[in-house]
Amino acid sequence: MEQNLSNIIRPIRVVAQEAINYIEGRKSHSVTSLKTRWVKFNKQCMGGIEPNTVYTIAGISGTGKSSFVNTMTTDLIDLNPSDDIIILNFSLEMVGFRQIGRTLSNKLRKTTSTLYSSETDLDDETFRKVISVSNKLKEYPIYFVEKPCTPMQIEEIINSFYNQYVKGTGKHFIVTLDHTLLTKPIGSQLDTISELERVLIQTKKLPLTSVIQIAQMNRNIESSERINNPLGHYPMRSDLSSSDAMFQASDYVMVLQRPEILNIQEYGPNHLPTQNKVYMHILKNRDAGKPCILEFENDLMFNNLIES
Repeated sequence: MEQNLSNIIRPIRVVAQEAINYIEGRKSHSVTSLKTRWVKFNKQCMGGIEPNTVYTIAGISGTGKSSFVNTMTTDLIDLNPSDDIIILNFSLEMVGFRQIGRTLSNKLRKTTSTLYSSETDLDDETFRKVISVSNKLKEYPIYFVEKPCTPMQIEEIINSFYNQYVKGTGKHFIVTLDHTLLTKPIGSQLDTISELERVLIQTKKLPLTSVIQIAQMNRNIESSERINNPLGHYPMRSDLSSSDAMFQASDYVMVLQRPEILNIQEYGPNHLPTQNKVYMHILKNRDAGKPCILEFENDLMFNNLIES
């Protein structure tokens, strides 16, 4: 079937003008990144969450990656009131109301154990606050997909959602996925992740669209050989599951590490402290280039990380 090349091939004069328009927009602040609560994180990421960008947040279980992204999504709405934002959340690991429970934990400074009356019944005053904050959250433009999907189904849902709720509105469109390994398989794990990353690359090309995916680490980083050798503490590209496909697709790759859950007393060759610490290793930064480590205080009991 013949294709209209004018719909596929674009001359450099058009692309160069788009670059000029973007730089001019950044200069005049008509184009801005969406801020998060983490100032140093924003600085490393061109001011915050950028359009047409894929962010990968990885880590072993218990490092706070889901809490980090969950907090980020509500922050994008709270901290950028002049921007029109809509979020599509593929919550493949956790049912949606559990994510809302984490948000309530963060905003009310109550543990989810307290909110869920695991030991003693929740007091009436706190429950009234739960109702009040939940009613505000109901107004947030966040939509959940909880059903396991293949990469092609994810692509179909994103495109349908975009056409119905986003196209032509000028909204910032944020797609989050928690997490990649829970995508419904279409063959081998590598085939599935490779196809998923293709979908996410296509998704980020939609106007004012950003993608935030959560990924799992290989178990190698938990081996005794790595734990007992400070030179092996820091994560590497190969520690990510399906690392080649994910690295190629991502503009930013960030790994959260919580050394104390691995019984590491001093972290890495620089002997960083571990008590109540979470470290973010930025392994790939397509714009700024240089890898770095950001330090956070562990506030995960309230589903939060505090920048040191």
